Amino acid sequence: MCGIFGYVGKRNDAGALAVEGLKNLEYRGYDSWGIACKTDGVVLIEKSTGKISTVDSNDFRESCSLAIGHTRWATHGGVTEFNAHPHANGDQKIAVVHNGILENYQELKKDLMEKGHEFLSETDTEVIPHLIEEYLKQTDDFAYAVRMACKDFDGRYAFLALHTESNTLVAARRGSPLIVGVGDDGYFVASDIPAFMEHTKLVQYLDDGEMVVTNGDNIIFSDLETGDEVVKREIEITWSIEQAQKGEFEHYMLKEIMDQKESVARAVNQNEEQIYTLAEAIRNAKGTFLVGCGTAAKACMAAEYFFSVIAEKHVNFAPASEFKLYHHFLLPESLLIVVSQSGETADVLEAMKIAKSKGSKVLAIVNVEGSTIDREADYTLLINAGPERAVASTKALTGQMAVLLLIAYTLADKTQEGKRLLLETSSKINDMLNPRYVEFVESIAEKIQEKSDLFIIGKSWNYPMALESAIKIQEVSYVHAEGFAGGELKHGPIALIEEGTPCIALVGNDEVKADIISNAIELKARGGHIIGISPENNEVFDEWIKVPDAGAAQAIVNIIPVQALAYFLAVKRGKDPDMPRNLAKSVTVK
Repeated sequence: MCGIFGYVGKRNDAGALAVEGLKNLEYRGYDSWGIACKTDGVVLIEKSTGKISTVDSNDFRESCSLAIGHTRWATHGGVTEFNAHPHANGDQKIAVVHNGILENYQELKKDLMEKGHEFLSETDTEVIPHLIEEYLKQTDDFAYAVRMACKDFDGRYAFLALHTESNTLVAARRGSPLIVGVGDDGYFVASDIPAFMEHTKLVQYLDDGEMVVTNGDNIIFSDLETGDEVVKREIEITWSIEQAQKGEFEHYMLKEIMDQKESVARAVNQNEEQIYTLAEAIRNAKGTFLVGCGTAAKACMAAEYFFSVIAEKHVNFAPASEFKLYHHFLLPESLLIVVSQSGETADVLEAMKIAKSKGSKVLAIVNVEGSTIDREADYTLLINAGPERAVASTKALTGQMAVLLLIAYTLADKTQEGKRLLLETSSKINDMLNPRYVEFVESIAEKIQEKSDLFIIGKSWNYPMALESAIKIQEVSYVHAEGFAGGELKHGPIALIEEGTPCIALVGNDEVKADIISNAIELKARGGHIIGISPENNEVFDEWIKVPDAGAAQAIVNIIPVQALAYFLAVKRGKDPDMPRNLAKSVTVK
């Protein structure tokens, strides 16, 4: 979840590189930061609570060719300077930054304390450098000591460890992502590519259960358990630095909302033969399941309707974190479709593990090529959204739905019809997202910014979008928002409606239009202030946000103005929409 950065090589500004690298990882969410640099044979550690965005990297340009850095999101221990990473051993010759959770750290810590080790923090991470130190008493091979320590750990982790005496950087992963950047003058290791992309676009991926050792001149990948060397290929990243930057926009979230003018069309640009193969796999499967977490889960829910209405095919949805309860239904002939923006979501990887244990095939729909989910799946479709930096997912969601909708059309033997619909929808989104339209959505945010509650209703594929609308508003503006199936209001939630309560109705020109309008009327009768998102105006709407008529792609266009509304609510309430509190972009712990 947190940001990891490391560099070793010929450059002498490794500390400054670490600061800038961590700034490029701020979107992952964090509450403290720290840097460790090898200078004059010792480790100098600088760390603090708060944001690294205000730190001047020039303050870290002293001669240093080996450095690691970390942005921490607190799990074990509160948000304090002592708990911030990096953590070092007693003689300050080993420093470590770490993502994940060591589930057995208390036992390890107790044993180390009995051997005389002293601890300064409440974290599980601090166990790592002390345990490595203990193994170094048996060998002068730092990499071997790290491997031995890893054998003692339970849980999911990714960490970097630097050693001053051997000038070595070692990285190990089991469950959490790490990526190597191959530079002309050294090697980078980070939790995500934007950390080092301005220096190199050549990457090598650590797979699960692997470690990497480098002194800046050469690099060796190996199996964590056996120590056997692993050969890796170099992959060139195709997206540009500009795609990962804000450009003219104040926040990444707004830029990524506006990127949907083009990203939906990119999602449709798929290899038709591969789409046919995957549709055939769904057709022949004995049970197909869709799983995802958070926003990706809402894309899966919408796809349940896509497959039902368009292809007349029953596909089952389950949140990835709940999927283990469905394993009784899995067969070798079953198919699991997993959806993830980052390609590193821990609960999704766990669901894949369960499916593979039953012999089932896995199809992944992801945004990050080379991610763990991409590499471990039997089939992968990339949504081609480009880098998404804001914590709140926007363009990745609409890309995921576009791909799933295209698969549904292919399953119905209507591939070209589905492509035409999605490309027309992309063109309509381009027309919709103009400055005057965005300003109008902002004006509605202005009217309701002081409200403490907000409700959203939808039906059919707009029901999961009502749930997704609530997620967007909650996570960036901190307004209490809830989404409901329109027909469920009268079974309880309507008791919460008071005079002036903002209520959003997601409407399409479809078979359930009359039903959802009727539900909106019920809300208005109890005092609700109705904000209609619809291709056509209706007398029940107090405010009308017009959207294109997109047929089966209506869920894609209807969610976009809600994304913008959530963004403007956040800004007007003085919140940072890119980095909401308590949240991280890539959730790599269960």
